[in-house]
Order: sequence, then structure tokens, then C-alpha cells
Amino acid sequence: MLLYIIRHGEPDYKTDTLTEKGQLQAEAVGRRMERAGINKIFSSPLGRAKETAEPACRMLGLQKNIEEWAHEIGEERITTFPDGERKSVSLLQNTYFRQNGNMDLPFDRAYECNGFRESDMKSAVEYIEKNGNDFLERLGYRYENGVYRILKPNDDKVALFCHAAFSRAWISVLLHIPIHIMWASFDYEFTGVTVIEFKNNKNGITAPLCLNYSDISHLYAEGLNVAENNLSQM
Repeated sequence: MLLYIIRHGEPDYKTDTLTEKGQLQAEAVGRRMERAGINKIFSSPLGRAKETAEPACRMLGLQKNIEEWAHEIGEERITTFPDGERKSVSLLQNTYFRQNGNMDLPFDRAYECNGFRESDMKSAVEYIEKNGNDFLERLGYRYENGVYRILKPNDDKVALFCHAAFSRAWISVLLHIPIHIMWASFDYEFTGVTVIEFKNNKNGITAPLCLNYSDISHLYAEGLNVAENNLSQM
């Protein structure tokens, strides 16, 4: 199975819709999904993700299935570090997640990192982890102690249209990357496509393998402007 994790296009956050540019991005990633042969489409319940999924649904003749758990992380990512002001951890300077020994924090101590320590991100990620495992089990892959039991081997190509913070959090869990390192080192572009393979090994167990991360080659192919820094808009 191939799992495509796709961020929404450029949004108007106030109205939870796509901008004109975001609509062009959605059409571009829709054509990419058509070429990839996606056969199952899922979406966050939020408007900007659903709107981004629409072109792919139209081109492939598929319905989008809403996954309530795939909504963007909300208040849990608010931190008061370093100045007492409330802000998203995504807006912190990434050096905070690396300096003063933070970079060496292991996976199970990542929430001791500056910024995350002052937020409730741990509960948000635990929620995503639990529901993500339930989602993967529905697709045929059950989590068991670091690997996945193959319940129903398949060659499905599954697309989930969602959000930047949500995606980084779930990918952190899937690939066992400490959450603060994800925030320090991995941005996520509008309509960025991450592809994760669950190979149907003969011994009946598998593990997620990242084939690419936040790829926007479809935007280049359409000649769209990709110069902006998306992190400033999270």
C-alpha cells in the first residue's frame, strides 16, 4: 500500500477556504493524484482540506471520505515560550528546538524540549497516533510493537488531504522521529505530497518507509509560483 499525505492548498484561514492560488494548487495536485492512480481518497473535516481534495475526486470519479481525527492541531500547539505570549509552536524560531542540548533529546523525551514543554502537544500527538493506528488497521495494517501486522495485503494507493502540523505530527509517529526534530528540520509546503510505503512482505509484517516528503513537483510542472515560505502562514 502507498499512503499519500497531502497538505491543503494556500488558504484563507479566516474563511477556511482556498485562495485563487490555492485552487490552482489543488487542481495541480489533483492531476498528480490522477496520474498516480489513487483509488481511495480521505480528507480532514476542515474546509481547506476538503476543497483541496475536490479536483482529485472529480478527476478520479471517487468520493472523499471524511476522517474527523485528521483535523488540524488547535489549542494544543499553543505555547508561551519564550516570552509569555501565546503563539503556535510552528511560529517559534527553529533554533530553540536544537540548542542547549535539546537536539539530543530522544523520542520518548521530546516533549521536554523548549516550546513543546509549555504546550499540550503531547496529548494532540497521542490522539493522532491512536486514531492513525485505527485508520491504518481499517486499511489492512495493524500496529504491533514498532511494526505493522499485514491483515489484508493490498496494492491500494490512498490519499489523505490534511494539514501541516497534523502531517508533521503523524509522520513523526510513523517514522519514529522526535517531534521537536520534525519541527526544527521539516517544513511542509502547500499541497506538499509525502508518500509512505507499507510493503506487503512475505513474512506478514511491514513498517512505513518514506519515499518522498512534502514534494511539490506538480506545482513546478504547472508553472506555479513556489517561492513563498509556507511556515510563516501556519
